[in-house]
Amino acid sequence: MAVIKHDAHRFEIDHPGKDTYRHFQAGADAVMISSREKMALIARTGEREISLDELVRQLPPVDLVLTEGYKTGDRPKIEVRRKNLAGKLLSPPGELLALAADEPLDIGVPCFDLDDAAGIADLIENRFLRKDGGNAEKC
Repeated sequence: MAVIKHDAHRFEIDHPGKDTYRHFQAGADAVMISSREKMALIARTGEREISLDELVRQLPPVDLVLTEGYKTGDRPKIEVRRKNLAGKLLSPPGELLALAADEPLDIGVPCFDLDDAAGIADLIENRFLRKDGGNAEKC
């Protein structure tokens, strides 16, 4: 499994004083750090938003990629909804796989409590990982 998180703001995973930081600040187009346990790549994008498909192609082979923050992509989505921020759903109906909410909503897709991580995990497993497809109840 892999996770890709979109950040609409600037983020830093490197820190001043570290070799990788100094190399990048000195103009390297990409800096990679690797150990026996993990690796990280920091690369310039030229201020271009890298597509989700491009990012996925850079991952090692995995069975499932979860994403956070890609609201406009055409992938199945589990939307998080809080009643105090109620408004129109962000996901088009055809892309909405499920809803995680703090109030029950009748919108024709599985609806989970915000704290029901096991239920959401079961839905993902049944829909994308199990060969028999499984069935989830709709609310």
